[in-house]
Amino acid sequence: MGGTIRTVFNLAAHLAKNHDVEIVSVVRELPELFFEPPPGVRITCLDDRVDGRKGLLNRFRSRLTPSDEAAAHWYTLKTDIALARYIRGRRGGVLIGTRPALNLLIARFAGPEVITIGQEHANLPSHGEETRKQIARRYGRLTAVATLTETDLRSYRKALKNPPAHLVRIPNAVPELNAPPAPRTAPVAVAIGRLAHVKGYDLLIRAWAHVHKVHPEWVLRIYGSGARHDKLVESIEKRELTDCVQLMGLANDVGTVLAGASMNILSSRREGMPMTILEAMSVGVPVVAYDCPTGPAEIITDGHNGLLVPAGKIHALADAIGRLIVDPDLRDQLAENGFATAKEYDMSAIGPLWDELLHACLVQDGRHDAVRPGPGSGR
Repeated sequence: MGGTIRTVFNLAAHLAKNHDVEIVSVVRELPELFFEPPPGVRITCLDDRVDGRKGLLNRFRSRLTPSDEAAAHWYTLKTDIALARYIRGRRGGVLIGTRPALNLLIARFAGPEVITIGQEHANLPSHGEETRKQIARRYGRLTAVATLTETDLRSYRKALKNPPAHLVRIPNAVPELNAPPAPRTAPVAVAIGRLAHVKGYDLLIRAWAHVHKVHPEWVLRIYGSGARHDKLVESIEKRELTDCVQLMGLANDVGTVLAGASMNILSSRREGMPMTILEAMSVGVPVVAYDCPTGPAEIITDGHNGLLVPAGKIHALADAIGRLIVDPDLRDQLAENGFATAKEYDMSAIGPLWDELLHACLVQDGRHDAVRPGPGSGR
């Protein structure tokens, strides 16, 4: 239900215009998909857990996933076998992994006739030590590795002593939101993302306590679900903010949520390339963001298309929020410039980068079915 899933669906929809595309879900726990699947794209599930984990093999943790990989708790001996069989069963085409656990398995089990691409949706330094060691050891077997930011591209260039043939930066494209431009008049700020420590909502709530003292009419709405829900409720109640800080649950329509706000706040301790910034910009909502590793500083020019705040600084975040509250002209200026920034990340700009990468991989592999990138593509 998070940003990676939305960007995977977005990319799959683009690739499906010229390719046969399948999304392979390792684990499924919900009976219905949260997001509408892209038209013409097949979705395959390797371990259906809608009715719980079944089978003896699901009682044992994965032997192929680094124990400090962030999603290691999802993977079991059953998923190891299912993934290995699936990957080894490919007789051509392109496999794209979306996290280290999957990229490492693809590097290990894919045959030489398969084009293999590893995506980095977070950033290299954010991974655990064992995961980074395996990345350094195995990613060179991939055909290509794609990072989201220039900062992370430099990290990978330094870490991979034997890099793959193609090591590139391709940002995520901003999904098209069916929402009108925001009027930016409601006394509402929003934050969108899973309720996890990494998203820094504990810091945001502390910052909002300072905002509330000066601007009691403003409301903060946090959209998402996750393990930190109860702790965040405790923090809100402790600071007597229950009337002005609201945990809204999952956002079924991100565009509508953003269009009803006057600012979007990103308080993360770290990111890959935060889509919520670009989504907010695309509907004319100004952004206040921590300058965390990585991503915000590659999208936001402070004072031009958003406000950047030193990472983790609570009073600085409160001051930046207050600055936007009292200055509607600044909100309008940042929003106007943000529109232009969001257009740079439209699929019409990002899609050709993927077309070019696939073409380069196929040409290198000597494939006769290489498709040339479309007009205007570039790196």
